[in-house]
Amino acid sequence: MNQINDHNKGRLAAQFIQLDKLLEQGSALWQVRAFEAKTLPWQAQFPTLATTLWALDDAVLDALDAEQSALVDALSPALKQDLAALGYEWDLSLLTLSIAELSLGSDIASDIGPDIGSDDIETATSPSIDLTEIAHFSAHIKGRKWEQITAFVQHLPDAGLPVLEWCAGKGHLGRLIAKARGVDVLSLEWQAMLCEEGQAFADKWQLSQRFICADAFAIEDKADENTADQTNPFCAQQQAVALHACGDLHVRLLQLAAAAGTQALAISPCCYHLIQANQYQGLSTLAQQSSLTLTRHDLQLPLQQSVIANPKQQALRHQEIAWRLGFDALQRSSRGIDAYLPLPAIKQSQLSGEFAEFCHWSAAQKAVTLDADCDFDVWLEIGKQRQRLTRRIDLAAHLFRRALELWLILDRCCFLQESGYRVTLREFCANSVTPRNALILAQKLSG
Repeated sequence: MNQINDHNKGRLAAQFIQLDKLLEQGSALWQVRAFEAKTLPWQAQFPTLATTLWALDDAVLDALDAEQSALVDALSPALKQDLAALGYEWDLSLLTLSIAELSLGSDIASDIGPDIGSDDIETATSPSIDLTEIAHFSAHIKGRKWEQITAFVQHLPDAGLPVLEWCAGKGHLGRLIAKARGVDVLSLEWQAMLCEEGQAFADKWQLSQRFICADAFAIEDKADENTADQTNPFCAQQQAVALHACGDLHVRLLQLAAAAGTQALAISPCCYHLIQANQYQGLSTLAQQSSLTLTRHDLQLPLQQSVIANPKQQALRHQEIAWRLGFDALQRSSRGIDAYLPLPAIKQSQLSGEFAEFCHWSAAQKAVTLDADCDFDVWLEIGKQRQRLTRRIDLAAHLFRRALELWLILDRCCFLQESGYRVTLREFCANSVTPRNALILAQKLSG
């Protein structure tokens, strides 16, 4: 079994290194700030790609952006021409690499139960949940979130261990696990009101679920403890789970669980940019050795894919960006300072007014003085033209969004392997339910 794990460990490392190389090679295309650009920043180096992007009709950009394979199919021929002219060789197949294609193996099942082999991984997961029996569980949970919760539980290996639910909110995930598995669930959440509401639900339905109100970042590491407590709820004989814990929160889970020797882990990472440091801190040795320097802005790239926005939402988003860019051009002229000036979030209702009203509001927010005879129509047209530019800069960057997300996921997988875990990776739901559909499963190796 150690031989199998060593093989998987080597495969994980090799895949990480390949992605790391591609991301470093293509950094000029994806480590960009579109709002600050006045031209395609890499046009001189990739002229064919630039020409191809400008030839695209604005009406097709959203459809291309929503589907990674379609985007790569549309842009990779031009990129290949530019690479050939430069004498570069990039592995562009990595741009559409899927979690399934990573083929990380399914040997985790061998430690879940004495009679389960690696060929029986699906039987190690939870049996299908009869949703008709637990329809009341979905009360107050939006449809897509409920789909995510049920899919996550159905892909969760049945480790036969008590469960720690990390960043639980009202404990919807833990409540379903307690019902479907009949195990004790300890749900950690820092907001007292959510803990109270979650505990009330659990008590009402007589479930073995208990809440701890605690700050995830205030918990200190401990090594190989056999019992959980209020100070640190992690212990060895436990399965820790987290569905879409953001940024540093799921990273803290990995660190605390590894320190405590927690037997089994199941996490779906999300919002990689929500970190306390100014730059990404690699977890694994490979990530720490990488030449990539990732800012919070860079870490937002994997999240820049919308598969759920309806046409009205997309239209409003495009309008907001055009207005923001129009005001940006106006404020640069008014202040005599050629620098981007970020604005706070706006209410959707503000987009139902006039562009001039938006500019006056924005100017008030940033103490910018506007000319009394300002021709707002001119600046709005400038904003629309700049938006055409930023959308194309973003499209080129989005070629690398999947590669960067897999790089981040593999960093977490490699860290767990370095910490003595057998790791497997899978998709727990369809991309249409959530693009953040990666599920990292880890089982502590004996000895």
